[in-house]
Amino acid sequence: MNVAPNNDPAFVADPTVVVDGVTKWFGQKVAVSELSCSFGPGITGLLGPNGAGKTTLLRMLTGLIRPSEGSISLLGEQPRLKPQVYRGVGLVPEENSTYPNMTARSYLAYAAQLNDLEDPKAAVDRVLETVQLTDVADRKLGGFSKGMRQRTKVAAALVHDPRVLVLDEPLNGTDPVQRVRLIDLFRRLGSDGRTVIVSSHILEEVERVSDRVIAIVDGRLAAAGDVGAIRRAMADIPYRVRVDVDRGRDLAAALLTDSIVHGVQVTDRGLVVETEDVTQLGVDLLPLAKDVDARVTMFRPEDASLESVFRYLVDSR
Repeated sequence: MNVAPNNDPAFVADPTVVVDGVTKWFGQKVAVSELSCSFGPGITGLLGPNGAGKTTLLRMLTGLIRPSEGSISLLGEQPRLKPQVYRGVGLVPEENSTYPNMTARSYLAYAAQLNDLEDPKAAVDRVLETVQLTDVADRKLGGFSKGMRQRTKVAAALVHDPRVLVLDEPLNGTDPVQRVRLIDLFRRLGSDGRTVIVSSHILEEVERVSDRVIAIVDGRLAAAGDVGAIRRAMADIPYRVRVDVDRGRDLAAALLTDSIVHGVQVTDRGLVVETEDVTQLGVDLLPLAKDVDARVTMFRPEDASLESVFRYLVDSR
């Protein structure tokens, strides 16, 4: 596949990973259902709630399990026919896969040995520098913070210099400083031309780390593209606007007389307004607030974030 079919945002031009009609079931449970999409160089966020099928998809991409139906292509090859293609893929699993009594250097040396590298020492030195752990390389992993262990896992996935890097919930449990470091690292890897797939159920994380989103709900493709494109495709869905105001109930009653307002929710700090036209709402709001003697302190559309997109994807099913 060299071009995205019919400009479908679920697909990219010149993909490195192609998922074609993939279904996976475990007994009576269908974890992934008739999923088709592709991934290419750069960072793609794989978004979905817990149990959506993200981990199952990632395990199929990395060869840990096989699809029940459909096929997956990696780097232009069919892994079932050419298993060595998995040497071009690195996985950072969600589970803690480090050994507390090993140092970071010995753990990475073990990963290099498993990949049968010609110069394992050079590879270990390279990835330690990539994840900025060279100065603590000889400390035991049991004394590492969660973020440092996550960077060690990333280094192990990179030791054989793969073109495709798969990250399953890589920011779980990290503090704000470590989160920033990991996001910066992922962006560097994506800028280097690698295909980086980052799975998360935390919407803010996906928004911060990736330019492109594949959203999965109940094992099916729910949406694809950048956040703005997904929102524009939902033209018939009202926009949500947060309004902080001191006389919320009075203003809510006034807003409900406006034809562009679909609904109003009263909150502790003010209102959440559903409207078909954010710009016109901004024009109408202040005169209505003045009429009821209400003081507006903030007016912010929520739909620029993945939170509203994700809520729509879930609620619309």
